[in-house]
Amino acid sequence: MEMDKTMYGSRELEFAIFCIENVASKLNVDAAKVYAALTEQTDILNEYIIPEYEVLHTQSKEYIVNDIIDIMKERGVKL
Repeated sequence: MEMDKTMYGSRELEFAIFCIENVASKLNVDAAKVYAALTEQTDILNEYIIPEYEVLHTQSKEYIVNDIIDIMKERGVKL
């Protein structure tokens, strides 16, 4: 796997972890599977979650999780 050369701040990384863990919890799957879905099956992490951090982190946990799950469904993610 090639490393993404984009540098993120600690806030964005902490938010990404928050998103992954909470989506995994809601879907009752392992966080590693969600991470793979957001980075290998799709690029939702780098194309949506991180770039939209400033807006997303102001929303409720429920909104964020449901939004990410909706995007995963739209992109055909299989867990």
